[in-house]
Amino acid sequence: MTGNLSGLKASHIKTLSRFHGRKITPDLWITHEIARQMALLSHEIGRQVALLVTREGTVSLVVVGTAKEIFLSELPASRSGSRSLRGLRMVHTHLQGEGLSQDDLNDLALLRLDAMVVLQMHRDSGLLDRMTVATINPDPQADPPWIIDSARPVSAESLKSEGRVEALEEELFRSLSAAMRKTNGQERALLVSVSPNSLSDQEDALAELSELAGSADVDVLGTVRQRISRYHPTTLMSVDRLKSLLIHALQVHATMVIFEQELSPNQVRKIAEMTELKVIDRTQLILDIFARRAHSRDGKLQVELAQLRYLLPRLFERSTALSRLTGGIGGRGPGETRLEEDRRRVRDRIASLTDKLRHLGVERSGRKNRRRAAALPVVSLVGYTNVGKSTLLNRLTHSKVLVEDKMFATLDPTSRRLRFPREREIILTDTVGFIRNLPSDLRRAFMATFDELREADLIIHVTDASHPQCEQMIERVEGILREMELHRVQTLLLFNKCDQIDADTRQILALRYPGSVFVSALEEESLRPLERILESRLFEKPLESLAVGGGEGW
Repeated sequence: MTGNLSGLKASHIKTLSRFHGRKITPDLWITHEIARQMALLSHEIGRQVALLVTREGTVSLVVVGTAKEIFLSELPASRSGSRSLRGLRMVHTHLQGEGLSQDDLNDLALLRLDAMVVLQMHRDSGLLDRMTVATINPDPQADPPWIIDSARPVSAESLKSEGRVEALEEELFRSLSAAMRKTNGQERALLVSVSPNSLSDQEDALAELSELAGSADVDVLGTVRQRISRYHPTTLMSVDRLKSLLIHALQVHATMVIFEQELSPNQVRKIAEMTELKVIDRTQLILDIFARRAHSRDGKLQVELAQLRYLLPRLFERSTALSRLTGGIGGRGPGETRLEEDRRRVRDRIASLTDKLRHLGVERSGRKNRRRAAALPVVSLVGYTNVGKSTLLNRLTHSKVLVEDKMFATLDPTSRRLRFPREREIILTDTVGFIRNLPSDLRRAFMATFDELREADLIIHVTDASHPQCEQMIERVEGILREMELHRVQTLLLFNKCDQIDADTRQILALRYPGSVFVSALEEESLRPLERILESRLFEKPLESLAVGGGEGW
């Protein structure tokens, strides 16, 4: 028994407690006798009374609300298995004879209840008047997502459920199975952007978020965007709009909701309390991708450190809200048991990781000294993620570094030797790709990796000439280089994937960015001018004629 129990008489408490454990015939929503007793008690105490009834007909929870609403602070455990419904129906009283409220319908959909049954009482006598039943609509495209019966007098006929729940669940199960077959068991997500920025800016952000989701093997079911004047401090968007969003996610059988904006610890907790869906933000998605792709010891330590720093302020308590942050997308790296440790142990682990990374930094410094002793020039490839840096490294050095058409396909820095004619060699290094609004935890954790760039004799800024946001990507990368004080290092702007643009686009880019080079990493012949420019800049006087407009041979 739970809810608004303060101020009740002992006799009322005793009567309420007698409801718990009562048995109801499974083919009835509620018995007439129990419904009558609920109405009488509700009229006496002036508060709504609710019973949560299992599929087998046992009253498992008794809840007391206010005169106008019922608040469910806890629920019995869900049924196991892949079924869509919780296996509980809610039967509660309405003192003024009113029908189903919007909160009732939201609870029905968000909690995946078998049914929401309202006992409508006569406002003066308190006697049972009518009843209304609502169930979830099994059609994922339905709007609204529920089916509401018209109010009927309470009678033996209207109290019968007539196998409606079982038929509904079978239909939902078929719909869910079809959705799972389409995604081959992948997590299914709805992407959300809530921002004061223009809708076009939100579209660009969601397009990038969709690419990130694809890199994490998440099937994107759809996107939702909303322009707001200011963020809600606890739910990011208005509570009503958020409930509508979460209901839509459940309708399309999403397993998670990914927000483009970074959620505060309070927002994560509040949103997680409203649904059993997993709720993460863009930062957590990127952390998950990094956890998948980090293979070196240095990379794994950096990812774990970033994850723990991100999760530390979110470790409020060991609750179901926290459990939805662990495991699967957004929970790799430290592991579920690590995330459930108390704050003290997490801080100890952060201190330990920081110390280990400090030692690895000393090792990196030793490698730098050996390179300087060998007098080998160092050239670093930088740029937005998924612009073809790894493909370029493979073509130039005849290596076999992993290449995928995904964001952050390669994470750990990779160095290979590039040999020129006349027995000249350089070290060519591929770094982790940049991204818009790189999360602060990741930027701090990977600063040591980017520190390698400070020792570079030349930075090749690689960008995707065919990308519609090409110029914005250049600006973002240049901004990050300035922030890291790397703009002082000699830089060469290289447009990759030029086989995918027309001559006019190339001419516009060449005029806009004089001194840039145009190549296609898939066509080795187009790389010859680049090789001559590198050799010239690192070993001879610069060949300005080759550096302007993309060089020869393309």
